[in-house]
Amino acid sequence: MSKRPKGLIHHHLSDEGFLRNIRQFEGWVSKLLTIAMVIVIVVVIFDLGVVLATELLNSSPSDFLISTLPDIFGLFLSVLIALEIMENITAYLRKHVVQVDLVIVTSLTAVASKIILLDLDKVSGTKIIGLGTAILALSISYFIVRSIHSKGA
Repeated sequence: MSKRPKGLIHHHLSDEGFLRNIRQFEGWVSKLLTIAMVIVIVVVIFDLGVVLATELLNSSPSDFLISTLPDIFGLFLSVLIALEIMENITAYLRKHVVQVDLVIVTSLTAVASKIILLDLDKVSGTKIIGLGTAILALSISYFIVRSIHSKGA
């Protein structure tokens, strides 16, 4: 009995070939997301520079501190969050595993930035409680993940 040669379609639809194709697809998507994140970071940094220069040249020091500083902090925090998201993507590219601790830290940074930029005059108590609960839950999650990793190491 002669074996039939495996065709190209069979090769790509075999379990190994299919999984290899999926890994390649994930790699390309991760690379595209990284490029998109670099573009976002460059745009936000440019916007930060424009806002900073405009406000420093056109406003008085007291106006700058009261009205502009929260906007500038928001842009800074946006850059930091974007960098952390990019780190999540590149960590996935390196190890092909989602690193839960990085995701939790990124989430903590995002929620903390919300709290830092919060206008207490415009926010209800339930939203503040919700943000506090989110911080508490993420902190507990981070502690659990880190303690599991330290026991495994």
